[in-house]
This record gives sequence, structure tokens and C-alpha cells, in this order.
Amino acid sequence: MTTSTIVWIVVVVVAAALLSAALAWVARKKRTEHHRVQAGDIRAKAVEQSHKVGQREALADETAAKARAAQAEAEAMAAHAAGLQHQAQARRTDAATSRGEVNRQFERADKIDPDSDTSATARDESETRDAPRGTPTGKQGRPPMPRAG
Repeated sequence: MTTSTIVWIVVVVVAAALLSAALAWVARKKRTEHHRVQAGDIRAKAVEQSHKVGQREALADETAAKARAAQAEAEAMAAHAAGLQHQAQARRTDAATSRGEVNRQFERADKIDPDSDTSATARDESETRDAPRGTPTGKQGRPPMPRAG
């Protein structure tokens, strides 16, 4: 082989290597650009999803706040109900005490009244111990008041 043939072969091989390197560099650059675009698309979708997730988080926070408010209201209502129950019990005790005093006054009046049937009073008292006098369950009523005349 001649020197010029060898030179031409070397030139062709070097040119092919340079062309191959240039094609590889262009392909790499395209792939890198494609990855950048793809990453940008993914980021854009993530931003959109992040906004939706933020809305969901805000809704969850709002719902939790409503639940706390409802719980506080329920506790306040329970405390109010307990207070009313206590008040009702106190009033019931008061009324029972007052009923006992009234019944004692009726008994005293029955003992003093000469027209009162004391045996009927004792019998009726055992039947209607806690019933107020003059009620349908209590058989005796208030003694009639004498009329002036």
C-alpha cells in the first residue's frame, strides 16, 4: 500500500470518528433537552396537584375545626344539662320538703278540727302518703270552712 492510500484511510477513519462523536453529542444534547422538558411537565403537574392537595388540606382543617366546635358545643350542652338536672333535683327536694310541711299542717288542722274524721284521716294517709291533699288520688279534701250565717 502506498503512503497516500494510508493517509486517505487515516483521514477517512478520523473523519468517521469525528462524525460519530458529533452524532453522539447531538443525540446526547437532544436526550438532555427531552429530559428537561419532561421534568418541566412533571413539575407543572406536581404544582397543579399541590394546589389541589392544599385545597384538600384546607377542607380537612376546616372540618376538624367544625368538629372541635361541635365537640365544645356538645360539652357545653352536657354541662348545661347537668346543671339543669342538679337544679331539678334541688327543686324536687324543696318541693318534697314543702309538701311534707303542708301535709303536716293539714294533719294538725285535722287534729284540731272537731268535725274531722281522724280515723278516716289515718286510713287515707296510709293510702296517699305522698299525694297532695285534694287530688284525685287523695281521698280527702280540705275541710269545709264554716259559713257565717
